[in-house]
Amino acid sequence: MPSFVRIQDIADILIMTVLLYQLYSWFRRTRAMQVLLGLGVVTVIYFVTRFLGLYMTSWILQELGTVLIVLIIVVFQAEIRQALYRFSLMRHFFGSRREPQQLSRFHEIVDTLFRLAETRTGAIVVFQRSESLTDLMLNGVSLDCEITPQMLEAIFYDGAPLHDGAALIRAGRIALASCHLPLSQNPELPQFYGTRHRAALGLSERTDAVVAVVSEERGEVSLAVGGELRRLASAGELVAILEELISPEKDKPRVTLRQRLFSDLLAKAAVLLIVTAFWALITSRQGEVTTVTAPVRLHGIPQDQVLMRSYPEEVDVQVKSFSSLTPTPAKLDIAADIDLSQVREGQTVVRIRSSDFKLPSGMVAGSVTPSSIRIVTEKKVRKTVPVRVVLRGRLPRGLAAYRVVASPDTVEVEGPSSQIARLESVATEEVDAAKLVRGKEYRKSLLPPYKNVTILRDEPLTLELALRHPVRQ
Repeated sequence: MPSFVRIQDIADILIMTVLLYQLYSWFRRTRAMQVLLGLGVVTVIYFVTRFLGLYMTSWILQELGTVLIVLIIVVFQAEIRQALYRFSLMRHFFGSRREPQQLSRFHEIVDTLFRLAETRTGAIVVFQRSESLTDLMLNGVSLDCEITPQMLEAIFYDGAPLHDGAALIRAGRIALASCHLPLSQNPELPQFYGTRHRAALGLSERTDAVVAVVSEERGEVSLAVGGELRRLASAGELVAILEELISPEKDKPRVTLRQRLFSDLLAKAAVLLIVTAFWALITSRQGEVTTVTAPVRLHGIPQDQVLMRSYPEEVDVQVKSFSSLTPTPAKLDIAADIDLSQVREGQTVVRIRSSDFKLPSGMVAGSVTPSSIRIVTEKKVRKTVPVRVVLRGRLPRGLAAYRVVASPDTVEVEGPSSQIARLESVATEEVDAAKLVRGKEYRKSLLPPYKNVTILRDEPLTLELALRHPVRQ
């Protein structure tokens, strides 16, 4: 194995091959397949224009792709819902299970269908298997009755209310009648196929249902399975096929792993080749290394400590890219997020690791210069200090006996021990003494004494004039 190919790359290619082959096998005979092929061509053109440096064309295709995805979700919501249902591994526990069919009824159903063919009476009968048909069989009339030749002939009798539509056989009973089915969009269908045949094919393309259809014009009985329509010559042939397709799971031969791997080998090899080519194109920037200057962001400082200094504030990191789909490192907000929850009081050297950089998938951080930073912290303490009112100018002569007082006259502060120890008071915002009036209150805020000191009061103080020496009674 080449040194530049990792085990993860092989797993990546195989997973995408399986997923794309499943999509191909489900949609290859539907109109959704044509859209997927068109999207594939547009994607190839996008990568080619991007590789050749055709910035305007690649930008337009990129913006157009976003709009197309929304349109596809709206137009093909039924197909997408059915595909997601098939992907679901839990549907066997919570979804519809394989219902037991009454095999003895197949003869009566088949004989009735061939009698309808002899009288040129059109009919379409759907046999539900493991997948739910709720979202695809619309406007049906609930019957939930036993299967009898008389009931089937009454449903499809020309002119009867339930004649125009399909009947659903589920759990050995006639569950619904007069159901509308999705029509096949396969352009290769012969022109003589009418609405019934296109409806039978349309449902079989989207689900694992088995659909029997009787032609009103030609008096033929056909069977649609997996998007393929087969004309049947005799009733015995149809009975044998129904018993094989709708028999309980335990009676069916098990498909070996070898048969699964080597069936439809040409299509699987083509999908594998396409996925490998896209992987090589996407990983064309594998190994590209870019040096980025990233800021250092600190968090998680212990509650009883205060960060005083950190150096340096930026580091150079080498970013390695593994995919051309990832943006260039210069366009990303790359930073070193350092957790300081374990630092101790005083000076600490913290090592910067590659895991401290949060990078998108397809990028990894390499060497960092410098590889560590210095952190200085101090113990956090609290202290109650008096409030000092700061005046600009002097009070008017008539107010010489008064002074400006604050309420409250003390506040609590918090910060590093060295700064709190030499803090004696906290000053207010400057007050113009000449504009003060006796009996009036003023609201002023406190000014932080130091950068790392916090005043534990959010509301402004109240200032007013008070006599220097109150008159004794």
